[in-house]
Amino acid sequence: MNRARCAGRSGWATLRQWALLTRRGTALLLHNRLSVAVLAGSPVMIVAMFAVLFRAGAFDRAAPDPGSTAMIMFWIAFGAFFFGLTYGLLQICTELPVLRREWLAGLRIGPYVASKLTTMLPVLAVADVLLLVVLRALDRLPAAGWGTYGSLFVSSVLASAAALALGLLASAAVTEPGQATLMLPLLCFPQVLFSGAFVPVPRMTGAGEAISWAMTNRWAFEALGSGVGLESLWRTGASPLGPPLLDSYGDSFGHPASRGWLILAGFAVLFLAVTWAVLVRKCREGAVRSRAGR
Repeated sequence: MNRARCAGRSGWATLRQWALLTRRGTALLLHNRLSVAVLAGSPVMIVAMFAVLFRAGAFDRAAPDPGSTAMIMFWIAFGAFFFGLTYGLLQICTELPVLRREWLAGLRIGPYVASKLTTMLPVLAVADVLLLVVLRALDRLPAAGWGTYGSLFVSSVLASAAALALGLLASAAVTEPGQATLMLPLLCFPQVLFSGAFVPVPRMTGAGEAISWAMTNRWAFEALGSGVGLESLWRTGASPLGPPLLDSYGDSFGHPASRGWLILAGFAVLFLAVTWAVLVRKCREGAVRSRAGR
């Protein structure tokens, strides 16, 4: 009975810490004008590049542009990844000294990490929605029903969530903000090269294909392509370029989008769990050094 009461109190304490940290993180985010400008400006910049880079009507079955359809799906995937990664990279490293003090005072690492997710993920979801809405309005995406766009939205949000978790992990692993900034290209380039967009996965070397399994951008790209029906468009569309592309990409878009969703969700959970473990270790090491210095 006492154990049950202790567990109940512990659960409520964890929930209260998470709610408090989420409110505090949201207030700090809104108070920082530079952060708000970056959050608002990144989607605008990505959409502007889409409008300049791709012509309208690429998904028109009567006259499709198969190459552009693949690239549009890739850049949506990478845009969602880039949003999540950049939003997460500076979330923890700038707060680590404060986190260590609050941990000594009773703060738990689990609610702290969860609060980062619940603070930033709604912002990322809004950015993903705006990206899809504007691209459809500019005719860079096909005229399709709620099912298709619901699938694209889920794929984008899960891609952002996995990238946010990766950014949080990188932010927890470094010791200062400058190091986190240097991590940005190191984490982005492999996601571009091994996503399967520029070099299809079936055309990669064995080593390249093995690396692609660890790239969240690959699974976001494939889920988006499945959700929008690239395989069907390439097979039955009027463009003669469709069948050769289908041969190159193999069954990349032949699986249901839900397969990619499960993998992206798994990556997000894994990255968050490792983030928690890294922060627990750092807080304990900080406490040991603090006692040794007395």
